[in-house]
Amino acid sequence: MIDTHCHLTDPRLGEQLAGVLQRAQAAGVNHLLTIGTDLADDVACIELCRRVPELRCAIGVHPNYTADLNLDDLPRLRTLHADPSVVALGEMGLDYHYDRAGREQQRPVFELQLQLATDLSKPVVIHCREAVEDCLAILGNFPAVRADFHCFTGTPDEARRILDAGYMLGFTGAVTFKKNDELREVMKLTPLDRLLVETDAPYLTPEPMRKQKVNEPAMVVHVAELIAKLKGISYEELDAIVTRNASNFFGWPGV
Repeated sequence: MIDTHCHLTDPRLGEQLAGVLQRAQAAGVNHLLTIGTDLADDVACIELCRRVPELRCAIGVHPNYTADLNLDDLPRLRTLHADPSVVALGEMGLDYHYDRAGREQQRPVFELQLQLATDLSKPVVIHCREAVEDCLAILGNFPAVRADFHCFTGTPDEARRILDAGYMLGFTGAVTFKKNDELREVMKLTPLDRLLVETDAPYLTPEPMRKQKVNEPAMVVHVAELIAKLKGISYEELDAIVTRNASNFFGWPGV
């Protein structure tokens, strides 16, 4: 199994990293993709991947971190992407839920990263919260970019629009929450070859582990078990499918 989205540089995981990695290995989660949120975190992700062979990373600037970004610093991402541990850009996108950065600040950072993804022929990891229409409109200007809408929690209609545009959907522990029947309906309509499984650790601990406040990659198996049940296939079949999807999407050799 592969966890395609976690934040191992977050102190809640980083301060117990050896145990986190051991528990993931014991659960059969053999590959992890750690995600950067700003330029300093991107560097930390790369340094971590250099120490741990089973890790890869996506690096970029999260929309909620764009308020403090100097656009003149953004080209540094191109240099960082030369590291072989980097398989994607992100997470990037638009977040209209929080007011940590204005829309006028988020959009140019999103567009510049999409242009870089086009130049480098790399996929992107999208953070999209209450902004599906604008995200899709901006992505439409970069038709060569392959995108994963990570931690999808939207409506079936929004999911169909994303899938119709040719993008992937990433599902977290949110799909296991007891009141999330609509998201489970989204899962049922998502083709097997278009889904990815993730934790977004240390956030969104899945059922039946909700009492553990800090989520971690080992718990992606609970997400995968529910998805396999919803799809009417075995866990082993789903494992093979989502691992293949991740390998194809991220171009991750050996997965």
